[in-house]
Amino acid sequence: MIHIFVSVFHLSSAAVTSSCNPQGDFNLPVFMTSGDFTIGGIFPLHYRVELPPTDYIKRPLAAQCRGFDPRAFRWALTMTLAVEEINNRKDLLPNHNLAYSIFDSCATPVTAQKAVLAVLNGQDVVQSFICSGISYFSTCSCLSDRKQFPTFFRVVPSDDYQVKAIAQLLKRFGWTWIGVVTEDHDYGRFALQGLKREIENTNICLAYHEMIPKDYTQEQVMRILKVMKESTAKVVVVFSGEGEFYPFLREFVTQNITGIQWIASEAWVTASILAETYPFLDGTLGFAVRQGHIPGFQDYLKTVTPDRYPSNPQVKELWEALYGCSPSTSSLNSHLPSCTGKELLRQEHSAYMNTSSPRVAYNVYKAVYAFAHSLHNLIHCKPGNGPFENVSCANLNNVFPWQVKVPNGLRRTDFHTEYNQTGENCLSCPEDYWSNVNGTICVPKAVEFLSHDAMGITLTVIAVVGAFLTVTVLVIFLYNRGTPIVRVNNSELSFFILLSLTLCFLCALVFIGEPTSWSCMLRHTAFSITFSLCISCILGKTLVVLAAFTATRPGSNIMKWLGPTQQRIIIFCCTLVQVVICTAWLTISPPFPYRNTKYQQSKIILDCSVGSDLAFWCVLGYIGLLACVCFFLAFLARKLPGNFNEAKYITFSMLIFCAVWLAFVPAYVSSPGKFTTAVEIFAILASSFGLLFCLFTPKCYIILLKPEKNTKQHLMGKVTK
Repeated sequence: MIHIFVSVFHLSSAAVTSSCNPQGDFNLPVFMTSGDFTIGGIFPLHYRVELPPTDYIKRPLAAQCRGFDPRAFRWALTMTLAVEEINNRKDLLPNHNLAYSIFDSCATPVTAQKAVLAVLNGQDVVQSFICSGISYFSTCSCLSDRKQFPTFFRVVPSDDYQVKAIAQLLKRFGWTWIGVVTEDHDYGRFALQGLKREIENTNICLAYHEMIPKDYTQEQVMRILKVMKESTAKVVVVFSGEGEFYPFLREFVTQNITGIQWIASEAWVTASILAETYPFLDGTLGFAVRQGHIPGFQDYLKTVTPDRYPSNPQVKELWEALYGCSPSTSSLNSHLPSCTGKELLRQEHSAYMNTSSPRVAYNVYKAVYAFAHSLHNLIHCKPGNGPFENVSCANLNNVFPWQVKVPNGLRRTDFHTEYNQTGENCLSCPEDYWSNVNGTICVPKAVEFLSHDAMGITLTVIAVVGAFLTVTVLVIFLYNRGTPIVRVNNSELSFFILLSLTLCFLCALVFIGEPTSWSCMLRHTAFSITFSLCISCILGKTLVVLAAFTATRPGSNIMKWLGPTQQRIIIFCCTLVQVVICTAWLTISPPFPYRNTKYQQSKIILDCSVGSDLAFWCVLGYIGLLACVCFFLAFLARKLPGNFNEAKYITFSMLIFCAVWLAFVPAYVSSPGKFTTAVEIFAILASSFGLLFCLFTPKCYIILLKPEKNTKQHLMGKVTK
């Protein structure tokens, strides 16, 4: 609900010399005490507002709140209990007294705004005040905008998480044809937007969406019920407060609509008055606010009686709601039978006395304690150890709204996945912040990516060394390009392999450093294309080896089909397939920088999201396919005659290559944070070194150390001993 929150202001110690005269009717607070710091509480003690008729001649009468809500009255008393507890403690706000001023919002935004102004103004003008809010039941996702609502906080999750859960619930039970009913406020509108977003790419369809009108009329409600009755959708999701939903259900009962499976929002799923009044709601599903424990709560509620508060109209309404009678002190103003006001509260008064699992009341309790801890640390801040600029403290005579949230005492709790499990009073830090070791202040989260630290520098050096060795081999081959060992099986392919291997080593460098849009797109595409070029060249060389020995058979003319031109075509076509895959990847769903704040709550992991998992695995799969074909052909040719049969070395190199990348898959999936990137770099470097050493070390050995073996006769195995 967007209109339910707690507000605080600090009464200045300076003398007040002026007073203000309200220009309209301001309701008196339901409960009010005095002290050094006053916390204002706004609660929907009534379901609705009745506007009086007007003839536009004389001033209209004040609006009247109707439909007393014992449940919300219990929330308000939770606030008074928490304040009294804090005032009795010696370790929290010592030498200071908290006060409270509680107003009724009548579940209406306009009335709630008037109540806020009444809280802030009081009877006199105050020289300085803090207008900050901690909501105990405002779940609207619209309030998550820190720029628009910088001083708004809450101890209840945003509806963004509730609609995700409801969408999962619908999927789990296979409910694909649903209706949605919302209240005509931002709470209902934003919840509907969120639900539509969650079911957008699923098979769940929206049969209808209807809004319970702000100005309740029977005609409008009957129109909504007609839509529900005629629709074939039997699952109805309702985002509404119990105040708006209660009269709607009253009309629903009269229409003989059956077979509805209700999905409730957190605003009414635990409202006992609805469950007790309308038995057809049995079986309703929904997600409730987490429950907590408030010590001594039930005993405290029993102390609030008309006998103790004889002049409080809300306590009188409580007795009328629970007992159907009016306390004797005001029986003349009521049509109900009179009673003493000393009647005992019983467990069957569950709307008021249900304290076994407080949910919203527990949020109120936490909100009050959060303010108290914040004020405590604001007051006891030591200069030189403060949370503000130059480690300064706030000026208690001129406190700004944002300052009450920064001091120690606001423990970080992630309300996204679970609620505070310790029972401590806490607020969530912004998304990019985390609590310090003591859980007392929000500090920026550590940012993690594979930078040029020890690990990054090590991988950089290995990549550069690999590229240098490959270039060195290329120079050796160019210098000895006329010798048989270089010319065997097409020297041009050897040069292509060495060039592509150099690029493979260098492309590992793109993975190191902070991810950007361009680096993310370049990482996987450069790696995949260079490796595809390299394996395509090795595949061409394997075919040449196999064809060369097959051509020695009588009548074989296979070599004319595997000349230099045909080899270039094979390499070009095999590489082109990978280029097409990468182009489609970059066009449809390219990789992009990603800030992962979910994997570890204490840090932000910067990484490149692959964009399309399918494209990523297609790229790796195609490289794997080329390697497997190459391995298979080389394996067939491994026993062909000759002192230097390259097929044996190709077989071994492909075996190492496949082993490295098969080991990469589970390591890549399970490695967290920057180690995911490091694993991928390691796989690139390990497979590149494997190809370089297996294919070219034997040739370099002969060229540099055994030049006498660098002859055609020796290579063909025709040397006479």
